[in-house]
Amino acid sequence: MTQKMPIAVLISGRGSNMRALIEACERPDFPARIVLALSNKPDAAGLEVARAAGLQTAAIDHKAFGKDREAHERKVDAAIRASGAQLVCLAGYMRVLTPYLVNAWDGRMLNIHPSLLPAFPGLHTHEAAIAAGATEHGCTVHLVTAGVDEGPILGQARVPVLKTDTPDALAARVLEQEHALYPSVLQDYINRQ
Repeated sequence: MTQKMPIAVLISGRGSNMRALIEACERPDFPARIVLALSNKPDAAGLEVARAAGLQTAAIDHKAFGKDREAHERKVDAAIRASGAQLVCLAGYMRVLTPYLVNAWDGRMLNIHPSLLPAFPGLHTHEAAIAAGATEHGCTVHLVTAGVDEGPILGQARVPVLKTDTPDALAARVLEQEHALYPSVLQDYINRQ
């Protein structure tokens, strides 16, 4: 096995996609290892998940920076670089990034989004899919670019939208697919480098 690529995972909440990445990274044949779990919310439940897995964690509260998003991102970037990470995985990181961080990690930052992009970028994707009468929905892993949820698509997983679906029921089925898709796409992406 060649050396595993060091990655940083950025979260804002419970870290369920990060947990899927942690489990994948524990496999001897998986080409990545997590060197940092970072949140913009000091009370994010996912930080405890990361600590329980023995990972280095950091919390850089965006609120302390007011409206200066780039100043916050400079601190985030410094923490990522100090960890030795070579790739960044956004896993429920609920911040619209400025060109500063996007450009700093161009081609080395992945995101998972709960829709079949380009359909339903942004928030409330499950509600939007149901309201639009979509017959299928899912999730997308893509490279992060300056446009919100506009980067090149690296992989997608699909689920049917059922007539009985509520946004929560649909979200739960999509989340199961996210947990399988993100590690798979990450592995393929690293192996192609």
